[in-house]
Amino acid sequence: MHLDAEFYVAVGFLIFVLGLGYLGVHRRLTTALDDRANRVSAELGEAKRLRDEADAVLRSYKAKAAAAETEAAGIVAQARSEAAMMAQEAEARLNDFVARRTRQAETKIKLAETQATADVRAAAADAAVSIAGRVFKADPQGTGASALLDSEIGRLSSKLN
Repeated sequence: MHLDAEFYVAVGFLIFVLGLGYLGVHRRLTTALDDRANRVSAELGEAKRLRDEADAVLRSYKAKAAAAETEAAGIVAQARSEAAMMAQEAEARLNDFVARRTRQAETKIKLAETQATADVRAAAADAAVSIAGRVFKADPQGTGASALLDSEIGRLSSKLN
């Protein structure tokens, strides 16, 4: 048998591997690999749990956002209805105010008409008394009274118109 360098390398390698086996390096290596696999598995589980929590939080915030949007739409609708109601109330108050002012103005106009009518009647009565006094002073017997009465009636009607 021929012993060359390759043979010694093979024998050395075999002794090295058997020495590692004897020292239990393969057990330590598998334990280390198993520990690493367990750590990776735990990290993956933690990552999955965190992702599930994040998804739950996201769904919760989306639901809250939708609820807030619905509530905001309700508030806007309520504000619009209140504004419309306030506008109707303001219009009703304005119409009532205008109606009261119109009635007050009509009342003042009627009062002024009544006062003017009374003033005209008083002026007519004063004029009639004045004319009668002049007629009786000028002609106590009543002979020229009709001509004077006609002229004074014409003068009085021109003053009244």
